[in-house]
Amino acid sequence: MVAHETALALIQLGAVFFGLGLLGRVAARIGMSPIPLYLIGGLVFGTGGLVELRHVDEFIHLASEIGVVLLLLLLGLEYSASELVTGLRRSWAAGVLDIVLNATPGVLVALWLGWGLTGAIAMAGVTYISSSGIVAKVLGDLGRLGNRETPAILSVLVFEDLIMAGYLPVLTAVLAGAGFLAGLQTVGIALAVVTVVLVVALRYGRYVSMIVDSDDREIFLLKLLGSALLVAGVASAMQVSAAVGAFLLGIAISDSTAHNATKILEPLRDLFAALFFVLFGLSTDPASIPPVLGWAVALAVVTAATKVATGWWAAKRLGASRNGRARAGAALVARGEFSIVIAGLAVAAGAVPSEFAALATTYVLLMAIVGPVAARVVEPLLARFEPRPAPA
Repeated sequence: MVAHETALALIQLGAVFFGLGLLGRVAARIGMSPIPLYLIGGLVFGTGGLVELRHVDEFIHLASEIGVVLLLLLLGLEYSASELVTGLRRSWAAGVLDIVLNATPGVLVALWLGWGLTGAIAMAGVTYISSSGIVAKVLGDLGRLGNRETPAILSVLVFEDLIMAGYLPVLTAVLAGAGFLAGLQTVGIALAVVTVVLVVALRYGRYVSMIVDSDDREIFLLKLLGSALLVAGVASAMQVSAAVGAFLLGIAISDSTAHNATKILEPLRDLFAALFFVLFGLSTDPASIPPVLGWAVALAVVTAATKVATGWWAAKRLGASRNGRARAGAALVARGEFSIVIAGLAVAAGAVPSEFAALATTYVLLMAIVGPVAARVVEPLLARFEPRPAPA
């Protein structure tokens, strides 16, 4: 009996991996992020879908937790502590505008739907943060990494990531139903941890890098993955959020060690993160999507416009041209991995209604598709509507 169940689990897991590979190939062919297709795959094989995966639930749940840790770890590896501090100083005004314009629609919709303060705080995060992964890929694919407006885009993304380091502990405390004093204590611990890690990263980052570094790839991988899971676990035990712990560890690892760590961890991140997106789709009943589709479309339209406004203003401050401002705004439209992380935390805590998962899934599906498309078509659209010079 056990052997039979193991065989079925291997067959289902193999089918999931192979299916994700096919979906990733389709996404690459049409030039879009695979995240929407992974979510759709989860919807197909989840509750209310065509086929339910009954034998690999526990593995996918654990793998998805590892996926979140690796997503945030590699995000932290992209920045040094000094870059974060510099980015915060340079982009704080644009960052504040970004919060006001893009978190507010999520808050208003959640309150209108009667999801209370908890739903409002969670939905604010879903609509607020752009997808660093999708934005970076789009900029690379379109050859815009050297453009004048790109520093403005990256500064906004850095600010958002830093805000997340404070936001996630707040969300965790709210989802746990902690009282005001307990919540304040959790946030205080989180801010203290963030401050200590930034100071350690600024002054002693090379020592952290030395601890995890190794010339042997196998040893390097084991130390990296082990330290990431240890830090994430300790952070979670301290009510700081495993995701924030992994992000801070990534910041503390610097220079060539960070570069090598990114190269060696990317395949693992892609594998486990894909399972994370699938799991979120699995937990969403497709039948719950039509009732929230109108709200998702409305949110997509409004927050696409507010992200464009954010990027336009941030790029204007750096002296970018009209086209550069439009490119900056369109590049920031996409939502993806972080929005799903936030929604996943809320759904796992059982602190939000089932409609929340459906709205978040539908919204991210729309924005992960619209974002790359908007970045590609913004210049042709501007050229089309640009007034032509009068004939001489």
